[in-house]
Amino acid sequence: MSEPSVLPGAGLRPAAPEPPNVGNWATPPPIGSHLAGQIRDCLVDLPWYVITPFLRHWHRSWGTTPAEVAGAMPGDQLLPQAQYRCTRAIDIDATPREVWPWLEQVGYRRAGWYAGDLLDNFARPSVRRIVPELQDQHIGQWLSMVPKPSERTAFVVDSFAEPSWLLWRTPNRTWSWRLFPLPGGRTRLITRMHTLYEWRRPLVPITVVLMECADYPMMRRMLRGIRDRAEAEHDRRLGRPHQDRGLRGPRRRRPLRPHHERSEGSRA
Repeated sequence: MSEPSVLPGAGLRPAAPEPPNVGNWATPPPIGSHLAGQIRDCLVDLPWYVITPFLRHWHRSWGTTPAEVAGAMPGDQLLPQAQYRCTRAIDIDATPREVWPWLEQVGYRRAGWYAGDLLDNFARPSVRRIVPELQDQHIGQWLSMVPKPSERTAFVVDSFAEPSWLLWRTPNRTWSWRLFPLPGGRTRLITRMHTLYEWRRPLVPITVVLMECADYPMMRRMLRGIRDRAEAEHDRRLGRPHQDRGLRGPRRRRPLRPHHERSEGSRA
């Protein structure tokens, strides 16, 4: 996939941060509902937290091709000294416009992160429907990660072009997304995260542990969570039954690439 070296709007910063925006959603799922499933997911992912640091070269490009890893993404220029860099991808049987709303509504006290809810959403289940009240993304908006967010713990919506790409950031992290249309009304969803380890800050060891041990299991589950939700909504609109692919991994449906362009991690 050919990509421009500079993406319009990437890296734009709002004039001033605003307080966290959790939307006007009056009925989020209660904390602790479906707790057994949350605990199960956490136990399933537990071995990954242990072995992920030993698989660093593999997991940082999980699901991608070499061309996707080398391609430009929004925000690439913002943290040139970032020590942690990863690019991951997945195919989704839904169009980019059908995938986009699931990205637009993410965040704590919003729709969640579609990953390990017990840990990253404080036991509140991520929603499995598009919430109209949360389709309110705008530049400068905060996407909370914790109950009491700050400028360092909340992602800020830096810039976006619906439904093609978007960029979130914190002072030491960028998180970008690109949605490429594929034949047959499908989407290639690519995400990239850069994290700068600020060694002079006292809490940087926590950041290192979270990125080196927890980022891959969480991101893999989030990508699959977005995929399953978007595909389920797509099937619902078409009036046909749907079954989540879950953690078993999808059937390969992408057009075949030459062997030298594929990677072992492309089996998302």
